[in-house]
Formats: sequence, structure tokens, C-alpha cells
Amino acid sequence: MTKSQGAALAAHSLTVGYRDHVVLHGLNLKIAAGRVTALCGPNGCGKSTLLRTLAGLQPALSGSVDVNGVPLASHRRRVLARTLTMLAQFNQIPSGLTVRELVAYGRYAHGGWLRGLSRADHAAIDEALVTSGLADDAARDVAALSGGERQRAWIAMALAQQAPIVLLDEPTTYLDIHHQLDILRELRRLNRERGLTIVWVLHDLNQAAAYSDEIVLMRAGRIVAQGSPDAMLDPRHLNETFSVPMLKIAHPQTGAPMCVPAYEGDFTNNDADAASLREETMSKDVAA
Repeated sequence: MTKSQGAALAAHSLTVGYRDHVVLHGLNLKIAAGRVTALCGPNGCGKSTLLRTLAGLQPALSGSVDVNGVPLASHRRRVLARTLTMLAQFNQIPSGLTVRELVAYGRYAHGGWLRGLSRADHAAIDEALVTSGLADDAARDVAALSGGERQRAWIAMALAQQAPIVLLDEPTTYLDIHHQLDILRELRRLNRERGLTIVWVLHDLNQAAAYSDEIVLMRAGRIVAQGSPDAMLDPRHLNETFSVPMLKIAHPQTGAPMCVPAYEGDFTNNDADAASLREETMSKDVAA
């Protein structure tokens, strides 16, 4: 029985940095298998570095990472690629590739380039294109896509890999609200239907709360708190993380927890209206 039993990913006393700059400081973290976990925090707090280290793309100065209870360093690269896939925040635009050809790169871990694509590979590519909303754009040149379309193509490539652990660094970047929700819903559906473990970096706290099982709040390379969305939207945790006074409210339709900034008189042109609204909202927060 391992110290990471039940965890798809675990970090133990993890310190990571670049040359003389330490980004993560002795961090301990467990990501439960089959659940969706959001990493949230201010810019530069180490979210992307943590994701890259969990994926084996960034070496640690000290500490270790386990994947399914086995040290990351013990995994062969091809085997790891069948277990874990990561979509980085910034990706170089390939030249001369169609969308379908880009998505096909996700199948490399299942057989390499020499044997060609199998029927199962083509089925996985088709499904990924449908999931990402790009089935009708499969023949288009990736370089000709808009920023949002290109982001969805990268997501499709990651999904085509069909790894049970999926790491996504700001997957909704460049997407309008319609496609943001489409991607988040589809990934959540895959989590529920297939038991995928998903770890994503999200800046929208309300989206993180709506589509995640757990939220990890980070600040300055350390974990502030980890827990359910309801617990993590506590104004004390959010203020400690972002240095911004926040209010926790209930969604008017579902009653699910949400958060909004606690404005100080600049919410409307009428200071009296602003004060009244602030008092009413704070009263609801206290009652909740």
C-alpha cells in the first residue's frame, strides 16, 4: 500500500524553480482519481509550473511526484503518455497541418508513426473532433483558424490521446463564453462517463466552482487551501489568495455557490445605491 493510494497524482515536499528563482516551495498535494480539480490563484503563483511538474515536463529541485501511486521517474515515456496527457497554455502553431492531422498527433502514444493509423485511432480522432466542435473543420489548415478554434483543436488533440489523466492549462483561453461552456461541459461529461481525472488551471472562479469537484487555491508557490467549491469560495480563503475582498453568494437559479468582488462605492454612479446593494449582499452571505 503506497502513501499515494487513491490519488491519481501526488506531490511530496515539491520544490521547483528556474535557476536561482524558486517557484514552488515544499508543496504537498493529492489529486483524487476520477475527479475534476481546479488550480486557481493570481498570475505567477506557480499554477502552470505545478501542472508541468506533475506531467514530468519540469524537473523538481527536490521532492517527488507520484502517478497512480508510482514515482513519476519510474514511468517509461510511452507508458506515461498513455496514462497522462497535458495541454500547455501556449503552443507553437504547426505549419501545413490540417485540423485532423494535428489531432492525429494525440495517437502517437498508442503506436508511433511507423505503423500508421488504425481503425481505433481514426475513431478516437473522430470523437475528439466532435467533442471539441471541430468535426466540420477537420480539413482546414490549423494556421488559418481563429485563436478560439485553434485552442479547441489543441484540446481535441489532447482528448484523442485517450489518457485517463488530463491536465489542461487555461483550456478556455481565447474562447468566447459559448465555447468556454461547451468545452467545460464536454470535459465534465467525459469525467462522469469515463472516470477521467482532470486537473485544469482556470481563472474564472465561478466556472471553476461550477465544473470542478475540488479547488486548490495557490499563492506565491504555496497552497492556501484545498477543498470543495463551497468551502473554497469562503471570502477568507479568497481574500488570502487574491488580496481582494470577496462576497460568497448563491446562484439565483441553482443556489450553487458563487463569488463576486466586494465593491466599495464604485459599483454604480449612485453611492447610496451601491451601499444598499453591498449591505443586502453581505446580509445574504452571512445568512448562508
